[in-house]
Amino acid sequence: MTTRHRPGLAEALEYCRPVPPVKSNILKTLLAVQSALGHVPTSAIPQIAQVLGVTDAQVAGVLSYYSDLRTQSPGRHLIRVCMGESCTANHGGRVLRAIQDHVRVAVGGRTLEGRFTVEKMSCAGNCAVSPTVMIDEDLCGRVTPSEVPSLLEPYT
Repeated sequence: MTTRHRPGLAEALEYCRPVPPVKSNILKTLLAVQSALGHVPTSAIPQIAQVLGVTDAQVAGVLSYYSDLRTQSPGRHLIRVCMGESCTANHGGRVLRAIQDHVRVAVGGRTLEGRFTVEKMSCAGNCAVSPTVMIDEDLCGRVTPSEVPSLLEPYT
């Protein structure tokens, strides 16, 4: 397993510091912070706002608007279940329930031991082989509820 260097908050913010006359990009900065830390701590909002030259409210507004941004640290493995039209029509909801039952956590939650976080996603772009589940960066198509335990086995 390859270990990547994860920059800290200060490095992520320095990378995103706007250079005049370029306007600050709040979303880009929040994504960089989440990439560095695994989430965007709400305690970092004032520091992010100061670096970008915007208000705390502007940063908090973007943070709360985008569902892909997290304010809580995720589990070691992120399970995302596609809920797009094709996946929903092909029983993606049943797959989601099977995953929730198997790992014993609700959508948006993290398992007690910190192994998994379960989230819904709007579309994985894998419609031809729906329903689709993403585990970390691994894309799995044509997933059935009965396959969930074996699908998650390598991640336990």
